Amino acid sequence: MPLLPAPGLARTLTYATLIHTVGRGLWLTASALMLTRSVGLSVAEVGIALSAAALVNLVVASPMGYLADRLGPRRVYLLSGFALAVLTAGIALAGSFVAYLGLAVLIAVADSANVGARGAVIAGGVPADQRVRTRAYLRATTNVGISVGAVIAGAGIAVDTRAAYQVLIIANAAFFLLAALMLIRLAPIPRVPAPASGPRLLALRDRPFLAFVALDGLMSMHFTLLNVALPLWIADHTDAPRWLISVLLLVNTTMVVLFQVRASRGTADLPGAARASRRAGVAIGAACVLFAAAGGMPTAAAVALLVAGALAHVVGELWHSAAGWGISFGLAPAHAQGQYQGTYGMGFSLGRMVAPVLVTTLAIGWGTPGWIVLGVLFLLLGAAIPPVVRWAAGTRTPAGEREAVAVG
Repeated sequence: MPLLPAPGLARTLTYATLIHTVGRGLWLTASALMLTRSVGLSVAEVGIALSAAALVNLVVASPMGYLADRLGPRRVYLLSGFALAVLTAGIALAGSFVAYLGLAVLIAVADSANVGARGAVIAGGVPADQRVRTRAYLRATTNVGISVGAVIAGAGIAVDTRAAYQVLIIANAAFFLLAALMLIRLAPIPRVPAPASGPRLLALRDRPFLAFVALDGLMSMHFTLLNVALPLWIADHTDAPRWLISVLLLVNTTMVVLFQVRASRGTADLPGAARASRRAGVAIGAACVLFAAAGGMPTAAAVALLVAGALAHVVGELWHSAAGWGISFGLAPAHAQGQYQGTYGMGFSLGRMVAPVLVTTLAIGWGTPGWIVLGVLFLLLGAAIPPVVRWAAGTRTPAGEREAVAVG
């Protein structure tokens, strides 16, 4: 697999994504300490602000995508990138919960615009048979960038002073700014005029597409499975050494970097992407069973089962990501790629809102039976996506996608 896509739009997006996600990784690693030790928030206030931001992401995703279609995706992508840089820098000056909450809400709006516009840029500037492959390169690059950002954040965390955390916040903003500047190199992508009649937020009336978004968003709960439930399970319910948590996360990141592009093969069309969703459900379901089996086993057996489960999980993760891109691009009308990509992102917001309570209650609260329930849930979610995609595809007609979707 080439390390970079061919020169052109996809390569420029890859460079910009790498820079942007270094800042994202820095934030993900150090944000809890930044907000409590630099901004001065309580843990409860941090939770409230994060929940509010997730809700805003959910609400504005489609309107921001619609804006990208109407104003031009490159323009919205650039402006939202600059907005993210400015608003993030403002966190260094925030000294109260109200100030940070206001910034968090505005950042959520800018982030939603950024996500929808990026999808529309890919749809408008990349040939249809290369869109999923481009998204795969960007996801592999994202994992590299987040890892680099985590290392940088470690230096500030080690110093552990207000000044150090402020420097990290400014560094985060600087990476966002550099990424936005990189996007200036993109050629303009024509904006798409709104249809003469019919609903403006078409994606929110597209019932089969919304059904796919909901199923795919619930499938995305597997990210919380790996980042939250599994570490707690290993530490408190198995005889495996705790350092295995870091090893399994490293294995996940490495495999995404190495194999995401390869895993995207065959998912550029709707039937292939739907089949990949079903395979993803099987793989993630199997991972849950393997994780469950590690509880109460001797150390060597527990380690073997956990490693096998982590490998099954990352294979499912690769298929799930590739399938979602293929389906979201394939079902979107040409004049509404921005809002459909924004609406597709709503599923992940839904998953982030539901997953912490559901996954931890089942996997940690219920123990082994809870893991089995989760495994069955992921299996059913994956199996439900192909018929929903067939339903959605049946509402699209060459004569007019808008009318067909409206009655879907």
